Amino acid sequence: MIEIIKIQTKGNTDLINITEKVEKIIERSRKKEGVVNIFSRHTTAGITIMEDEEGIKKDFKTAFEKFAPKDENYNHNKIQDDDNGHSHLKCTLLGNSVCIPFSDSELMLGTWQQIFLVDFDTHGREREVVVSVN
Repeated sequence: MIEIIKIQTKGNTDLINITEKVEKIIERSRKKEGVVNIFSRHTTAGITIMEDEEGIKKDFKTAFEKFAPKDENYNHNKIQDDDNGHSHLKCTLLGNSVCIPFSDSELMLGTWQQIFLVDFDTHGREREVVVSVN
């Protein structure tokens, strides 16, 4: 079973908890055990698992800004006449998907683990996340 979640983002390392949406898709699948794959269809928005806590979310944003600062002189920006070279690099580091096992139709996440869509782009837009229940 495959479903697409459409999410409006704000950009600029917007962290959106999508755990409940994924749980509902697993429930609709009626599968008891398996693996769910969560995949972002974008080169500037990725997927990760982290704690939904304000301090770590601020630290996450700070760490990624250090890795690929917005104000660097990126070749992508020159070639594409764009402003999001840093967004592409951040997404490449984070990755576009995660796979999570589930049992008794429940995600086998740790106590504090949550699934996040992270939009690194310079402006918000509608994003698509593909959820495949296998």
